[in-house]
Amino acid sequence: MTKENAENSYLYTESIVKPKNPEDQKRISVMSRHTLNDGKTPDARIIDGETFDEWLKDFAPPSKLVGAYYRKEIQWEEFEQKYLEFLRSAETQPKVESFAKRCTEETITLMCIEDDPTHCHRRLLAEELQRYQPHLKIIHN
Repeated sequence: MTKENAENSYLYTESIVKPKNPEDQKRISVMSRHTLNDGKTPDARIIDGETFDEWLKDFAPPSKLVGAYYRKEIQWEEFEQKYLEFLRSAETQPKVESFAKRCTEETITLMCIEDDPTHCHRRLLAEELQRYQPHLKIIHN
């Protein structure tokens, strides 16, 4: 990849239940599971090959962290801090760095269930990817 191409790289984020956008090329779920809030019942709105092309669970927040947030045992600020610690851990950080490079080589849309990226781990992941590839432009749909 040339420097010019890297500088024109876009990373999209959106809810996995939204219809496909014309910009979408590779739609990647970064969710730990594709179920309803009970954690067991499959979410009928999420269909492999239709609503997403690839599933990278490695970037999903740990389930205990998600549970604590949804049960309101922790606030968003603590969730954000712990999720970033997870992404920067010795086990996950090399995967993040490698994936950031991939994001400059193909157009990727990060997907999870949240409609608004404000309190959503996909936004945090996108920003972390941008730390490794500063020219990556993030667009939240």
